[in-house]
Amino acid sequence: MPKINLLLLCGGGGAEHDISLMSARFFESSLATSDKFSLLKLVLDKHGHYHTEDGKLCDLTNRREIRFEDDSTPAWPVDYVIPCIHGFPGETGDIQSYFNLIQLPYFGCESEASSNCFNKITAKMWFSALGVPNTPYIFLHQLDDDAIKQTEAAFNQWGSVFIKAASQGSSVGCYKVDDKTSIAKVLNDAFSYAPYVVIEQTIRARELEVAVYEYQGEVVATLPGEIICDSNTFYSFDEKYAKNSKARTDVVANNLSAELSQQIRDYAIKAFKGMKLRHLSRIDFFLTQDNQILLNEINTFPGLTPISMFPKMLQNHGHDFTEYLIDVIGKQVDLS
Repeated sequence: MPKINLLLLCGGGGAEHDISLMSARFFESSLATSDKFSLLKLVLDKHGHYHTEDGKLCDLTNRREIRFEDDSTPAWPVDYVIPCIHGFPGETGDIQSYFNLIQLPYFGCESEASSNCFNKITAKMWFSALGVPNTPYIFLHQLDDDAIKQTEAAFNQWGSVFIKAASQGSSVGCYKVDDKTSIAKVLNDAFSYAPYVVIEQTIRARELEVAVYEYQGEVVATLPGEIICDSNTFYSFDEKYAKNSKARTDVVANNLSAELSQQIRDYAIKAFKGMKLRHLSRIDFFLTQDNQILLNEINTFPGLTPISMFPKMLQNHGHDFTEYLIDVIGKQVDLS
């Protein structure tokens, strides 16, 4: 049986470009243990150009093949693609739309589900429609005096707020505001990342995460893991990835009752199925001091770096990442 030509895309040119490259290396090492694939890795830059790691420019054509700018390099037919791109255009649904158009099978959530989860406003509307509790919020569509007044009123009511760019990942464009006088400036910063902004009530709670994925025909939700940040901080982009981060991650949350753990997992599966997610996601929750469960956000292509929670939780659940990939890919292309 000929090997499957598997295209691994990474980068994207956005705020999470470098994290995407780290995740792609995890895929490379996982796929290297299988003899079923012939792998080509390409980097997508901020100008929308594909290139190999040694700098050869190329393009993914509507004939499902890689054509190189250097005509001396033969075209490479693509059987399957893993869009390992965090943020735009991977988690936004944009690149999946192109795959759908050229009928190229791919790993991960489909276009509409990706878009619905990436936009925090759309996602929260879906959570509520599905009956999954989430944090109180308001949303803003433009920066003006009325937006500032709305945010100040929310601050007066809640005492502290998070101001979030509606369409960014990994806490990019996300700010905790404890000083009312800084609202106008922070709103300006948030609107520089996205045309819509969400104002959320600050929730003092435990931060719990669940890896949800499809394996052998079942939707699996792992035991919740926990992010434990330094005092009075939140899990910002720097806290996630900086070498001097003081945040700690527990693959399985301690001191969590079986009943609460199961309720969180049930909500995670309900969101996964209800929003028509596919293959994988990391679903993040808050657990308040009075044991109220609130869905925070869904990551449709979670990080797969050495410090990322998704692969650790999958492994802790008893599954091998390579076998999981083979199972998912085998349902879309013939690996026999």
